[in-house]
Amino acid sequence: MSFRDLPPFRDLRAFMRFLEERRLLAHVAEPVSLVHEITEIHRRVLAAGGPALVFDAARGARMPVFANLFGTAERVAAGFGVAPSKIVELGEMLAALREPQPFDGVRDALSRWPMVRAALSTLPSLVSRPECQTERRLGGDVDLGLLPIQTCWPGEPAPLITWGLVITRPPDTEADDTAHLNIGVYRMQALDKDRVIMRWLAHRGGAHHHRQWTARGKDTPVAVAIGADPATILSAVLPLPETVSELRFSGVLRGERPRVAPALTVPLVVPADAEIVIEGYVSATETAPEGPYGDHTGYYNSVESFPVMRITAITTRRDPIYLTTFTGRPPDEPSVIGAVLNDLALPTMRRQMPEIVDVWLPPEACSYRMAIISIRKAYPGQARRVMMGLWGMLPQFNYTKTIIVVDDDIDVRDWKDVAWALATRMDAGRDTVVVTDTPIDYLDFASPESGLGGKLGLDATKKIGAETKREWGRPLDMSPNVKKRVDALWPKLSRAITGTSA
Repeated sequence: MSFRDLPPFRDLRAFMRFLEERRLLAHVAEPVSLVHEITEIHRRVLAAGGPALVFDAARGARMPVFANLFGTAERVAAGFGVAPSKIVELGEMLAALREPQPFDGVRDALSRWPMVRAALSTLPSLVSRPECQTERRLGGDVDLGLLPIQTCWPGEPAPLITWGLVITRPPDTEADDTAHLNIGVYRMQALDKDRVIMRWLAHRGGAHHHRQWTARGKDTPVAVAIGADPATILSAVLPLPETVSELRFSGVLRGERPRVAPALTVPLVVPADAEIVIEGYVSATETAPEGPYGDHTGYYNSVESFPVMRITAITTRRDPIYLTTFTGRPPDEPSVIGAVLNDLALPTMRRQMPEIVDVWLPPEACSYRMAIISIRKAYPGQARRVMMGLWGMLPQFNYTKTIIVVDDDIDVRDWKDVAWALATRMDAGRDTVVVTDTPIDYLDFASPESGLGGKLGLDATKKIGAETKREWGRPLDMSPNVKKRVDALWPKLSRAITGTSA
């Protein structure tokens, strides 16, 4: 027994077959360009809630190009192995795995066996002849030009690898020590046939490992998996604790042990069933200017220097599939994934603050820069306590610029409801919290200093106790009996009103 509604997807192809059987995947036979055209097609299909896309004849491509993999919440949930309605339930299980409670006897242990089994499944299985190494290009035969790397937006300087899972480890660990591997998604600008720029931000796991290797005067061994199974891809974007390996955690999501293989030219293990693996070393000293590239903010970010990776090997399956995406102003794939992760993280937030009812990070606000929180309010000042707690305690709110707190009768996902609460329950002088000089996303051009800016809290809850001296208004609502009687009459009334027959 497992928490999954769906069988495990061992590789990307198994997931593609699943999507195709349910008409959630479409093939594009028309020749289209890797320069801008795939992005524009992808953008329009995603905005319409359309299917995943396989471009079978992209110009200059020697393999199919796969886009819009996680372009709907339904497909993200399927990647986790569950129906969309069970995302919060999955979040409860993940929250329990993050903070496991002792079993209360054999009966309790058996009732929680699916969770135990999921945890045990994280130990990897070593594959000696992995499909991801069927075709090999090593040393001087390496050529990034053989991959259909797209150029997403006008004005970008070079093709960009967007869905690469970047695998690193600390220098004081063994090559096959999967417990300390880090997997992150960092974009990579192609420089020439065997070099890319690795754009990992300072707070990310890959950059942390790079600093450790650099302190020892060594280049950082890196492997980049393109087209892994959906559980591994989604593990790489989850906000996991630093002590949890994304690779091992993918086994929890998939319900079976991860399959890994030793890389050919670097001391690392890689996902055995990936479509493509790029191996190499990120330089301890060499950097290059990266960008400008379109970002999730909806703007081109500024040109900055990041370390250069020299590629030592490119390995693929026999007939590989290249997975790609674009990043831009929402809606894009990161914003769709972010909305699902919002629901997935809700049980963990409730464990920290039980008064929280619901949380919504609007995709239109870059999926993390604004949060709307509903609470069961019990005492004066509680809304401010929640704001400060989220900013100070949970890492995913570190860059959240605006928090709006409302009561539990407000639907945080309905802007009309939130606007009503702001207009009728908030006083600008009393209910506004401004905190200056706090860590902020350095990509936020609105902040006065790069990486340092202000945060705004808005208390749109009903005021109680010492918060007000006035009698609070009572919201309008119809009596339950009248609602019930009209509900019974409504089929007949609606036919009469609309003029339709029974």
